[in-house]
Amino acid sequence: MTSSVQAAPATNSSPEVHRGFWALGWRRLKRDRVAMVSLIVVGAFLAVAVAGWFNIIGDGWRKEVAIPYAPPSWLAQSAEETLPPAEEDTAGAKSSAPIMTMTEAEDPIGKELAIARQNMGKYASVETPLREALPFGADLRGRDVIVKTIKGTSTSVFVGIFGALFTLLLGTVLGALSGYFGGKVDDFLNWFYSVFTSVPDMLLLLSFAAVAGRGIKTIIIVMALTSWTGTYRLVRAEYLKLKNREFVQAASAIGASDARRIFVHILPNISHLLLVQFSLLTVALIKYEAILSFLGFGVGVTQVSLGSMLAEAPAELVQGVWWQMVAVTIAMSLLVTAFSLLIDGLRDAFDPKANK
Repeated sequence: MTSSVQAAPATNSSPEVHRGFWALGWRRLKRDRVAMVSLIVVGAFLAVAVAGWFNIIGDGWRKEVAIPYAPPSWLAQSAEETLPPAEEDTAGAKSSAPIMTMTEAEDPIGKELAIARQNMGKYASVETPLREALPFGADLRGRDVIVKTIKGTSTSVFVGIFGALFTLLLGTVLGALSGYFGGKVDDFLNWFYSVFTSVPDMLLLLSFAAVAGRGIKTIIIVMALTSWTGTYRLVRAEYLKLKNREFVQAASAIGASDARRIFVHILPNISHLLLVQFSLLTVALIKYEAILSFLGFGVGVTQVSLGSMLAEAPAELVQGVWWQMVAVTIAMSLLVTAFSLLIDGLRDAFDPKANK
């Protein structure tokens, strides 16, 4: 007697994994190689910015370590050819103003000079000699362009990130109140929004900056007060769409207050849009800071940013000094391009409508 045993069909015993919205978004983002490379570049800039904020790097950007406009090390010889030879200057000075020599008895301060020469060793200078060239050159005061660019990048990223945070906060609160309550609140905020947007952005920005003065904190406040309109319009539209959905009505049925429905139940559902908006604002505000500093309304004279370095470029280019402008251009191009590509990746990953 033979018996046959039929194998049971294989079943998938592993439990089905339900991924949340953020996990699915991160999974889509990881598939985008361009976005991941951009994320690494942006992360590197953020690390440099944080190190600059705490003066771990870039703290010595004010030190004069080289001669004025010292050329890059790899261009030192060619740059020397563009500068006037020192011998001609010396010869010209000798011919125009001959040096008069006096004996110690004729010199009215001869005795004091003789005593000073005897004690010269006590007052020997310990200053290090200025370098003739640096890896990426020096500016007018002999400051290292690389160290200055690192500190300037840190300042610009600081202004961009914190300006975007304050802008996002202001636009989100106003947009949430307008979209959720509607009625007279919506009418008043819409009227205020229309009046505010009737003035050109750059004119408004320059006007606020001229009144408020210079400084990093001033720039952040000014940009937050003038850049909230886009976030307001986005958040208002989302709250108008979501305030009558079932989960909000359920929260209302169990006694949730208006503030809880606004900030606990509706706000998390638009957080992915706010993340994309934050990235957009960061890039825009870094550009605005550069424009304000270039026009003289940006950071203070004791601070440095990418914009303030660009403001020195016109006077330097006239003299054939281009390395500081090139350093700033490379840093800003990398930062803005990486942020822009990352924004595209975030939008594709977290906004389902963008994938259709």
